[in-house]
Amino acid sequence: MIRRLCGGTDITIGGKKDANPVAASAENIEDGKQSFTSYCMVCHGLDGQNTGVPFAASVSPPIPSLASAEVQSYTDGQLKWIIKNGIAPSGMPASDKDFSDEDIWRMVLYIRNLPRVGSLGEPAVYGGSAK
Repeated sequence: MIRRLCGGTDITIGGKKDANPVAASAENIEDGKQSFTSYCMVCHGLDGQNTGVPFAASVSPPIPSLASAEVQSYTDGQLKWIIKNGIAPSGMPASDKDFSDEDIWRMVLYIRNLPRVGSLGEPAVYGGSAK
């Protein structure tokens, strides 16, 4: 899949046919949430929907809500590929040095099971209070 970023940059996203080998259990989703909270919440908010992130809409390209139809249309393998490899022109960093493949698959499970927007509060790093 090719994604066109602002400024006309095309990015090929791999992993389309890769299936998530980690079971979608409550424990694995919670583990994914914990990893997400430690690494991703600075840009995506605690809920994955940019709640409380003051710059999410003003950067170019804007940081997507992970609950958006576009993001949710990616396969699990594509989401893993994006988390692992990043999308450098967009500011999305690679996490391959910070998390194992299994940890990343668990984050994908969390992204597939995001809470209601705003339900977790705002990141404390921006003066919010997590719930």
